[in-house]
Amino acid sequence: MSEEFENTILEIVYQDDFLVAINKPHGLLVHRSPIAADASEFAIQLLRDQLGRKVYPTHRLDRKTSGVLLFALDESTNRTMQQLFMNQGVSKTYKALVRGFIPENGTIDYALTTDEGKTQDAVTHYERIETFELPIPFGKHATSRYSLVKLDPETGRMHQLRKHLAHIFYPIIGDRPHGCNKQNKFFLEQWQMNKMLLHAEEISFDHPVTKEAVVIRANYSEDFQRILAEFESITLIQQ
Repeated sequence: MSEEFENTILEIVYQDDFLVAINKPHGLLVHRSPIAADASEFAIQLLRDQLGRKVYPTHRLDRKTSGVLLFALDESTNRTMQQLFMNQGVSKTYKALVRGFIPENGTIDYALTTDEGKTQDAVTHYERIETFELPIPFGKHATSRYSLVKLDPETGRMHQLRKHLAHIFYPIIGDRPHGCNKQNKFFLEQWQMNKMLLHAEEISFDHPVTKEAVVIRANYSEDFQRILAEFESITLIQQ
């Protein structure tokens, strides 16, 4: 059984009388799942123990995704927040590092099929933030190209961002099984990086009780920051 998060103190990025949000580490499950039998620690359990009270996850993040994860502190607030998420009353912004120079902006409107065979509409808006061209050969190319991209999902389907970026041939670095195995191996060998570089950076909504506008942000994980710093330094040297 995995003990990676044993005795972990979660980073709390927002808290009031009704809600609490953490910066979820990469690799931490939100709650127990039959498809991840190796896990023995979960965000809901760790946060409950840390706060000494019951918490209710209002939405989900993939195990491999880091960033803002919001919990309610009572059942009524949880119900309201879940309705907000379902009715697209919560804006979500992600950042990802992808293979290649993605176009400056665009919309991916591509339906996805669930494991049960149900097809669902799925829409993701994206904006390129920065590009990196590294003087490191990859395959038949003399350099390696990557983009930092901002992602605003209009819908919330399982693995939506991962599948959408793979669909337009700009897969997220470190993604398995939707990404590029050759790139993932390259990152492991070059930078000892085997984590998926997808981060839930921000969520915003009107507070379910106070009705005030709430914006919650979470900083990149140390691994994400390390790779961006490596890229910046290598790119700067070449300028």
